[in-house]
Amino acid sequence: MSTLRVTAEVLTVHEHPNADALELAQVGLYRAVVAKGAYRTGEAAVYIPEQAVLPTGLIEELGLTGRLAGSRADRVKAVRLRGELSQGIVCRPKELADVDLVRAAAEGTDFAERLGITKWVPPIPPTMNGDVESAPDLLPWVDIENIQRYPGIFTPGEPVVLTEKLHGSACLLTYVADEERVYVSSKGFGAKSLALKEDPRNLYWRAVRGHGVAEAAARLAERLGARRVGIFGEVYGAGVQDLTYGADGRRDTLGYAVFDVSTEIEGAVRWLDAAEVLDGELPLVPRLFEGPYDSGRVLELASGRETVSGRELHLREGVVIRPAVERYSPVTGGRAIAKAVSAAYLTRKGGTEYE
Repeated sequence: MSTLRVTAEVLTVHEHPNADALELAQVGLYRAVVAKGAYRTGEAAVYIPEQAVLPTGLIEELGLTGRLAGSRADRVKAVRLRGELSQGIVCRPKELADVDLVRAAAEGTDFAERLGITKWVPPIPPTMNGDVESAPDLLPWVDIENIQRYPGIFTPGEPVVLTEKLHGSACLLTYVADEERVYVSSKGFGAKSLALKEDPRNLYWRAVRGHGVAEAAARLAERLGARRVGIFGEVYGAGVQDLTYGADGRRDTLGYAVFDVSTEIEGAVRWLDAAEVLDGELPLVPRLFEGPYDSGRVLELASGRETVSGRELHLREGVVIRPAVERYSPVTGGRAIAKAVSAAYLTRKGGTEYE
């Protein structure tokens, strides 16, 4: 899940092809459906992204009572309005009436706290929960921003690698070589430097033991002379999320695929290409494309059918984009990495979003 920021943005306004009273306000590569005439190209407005949870007063002010997602009808979710995908909310809240939104857009001001907007945190099912312990040596995962929100992360023609984004639950494993210690965590607990104590009922520990992840990490640490190795994989199957890829997370056939690797060597942490260091050692997420970056091609590959099962059982969640050579991005303030999510995935019915 990406970070939550509620910012002012300079808009590009397009016609809605199927509705005379509506238009499309573009932010990055996102488009949100708005009332016709409410905004003009070049004007600034506040953009509230998906997964934002709004306070009751703001919901009422925007005329969205009973129209948002979640049990409390307070969460922003992608929807189709008259056939067009609308992602996020474009508005000018009364609370910001005295704010120069053009200047705020240039400065990147975050209005989430001022507007009382928070980030939605998915519930944790019992199989993904458990007793935790402090794990300061745990190598953390990072939030991945959406390329449609931040299209400047990559430059046209830059060599990139696209892997399939799986709809499961992220499993973080860190092997500490000098202690021969293994830490296993989820993305949520890992962000707090907490590890899950080993429990044969726990989803992540079952995946780690069932696929020999700790042993593969130990071999990699020895091969590279690393003090720590982090292996980041997706656990998937029935009972994990609504997209199963033909696996069953409740049995020994639970799915697992590595999407990233990090190491600490001589005090420096760096990210490695999982396919280069773990091919033949562990299951890997499918690699869909290697070549020059093109935003249109990326969005095309984000849609379609999944390739994990080899049977195209259901829709594809999306893709993850990485540079062919790991680098820093001034746009993200960290790794140059992004995701693109398919419209079919965002608007599917009965979807689960456990972290």
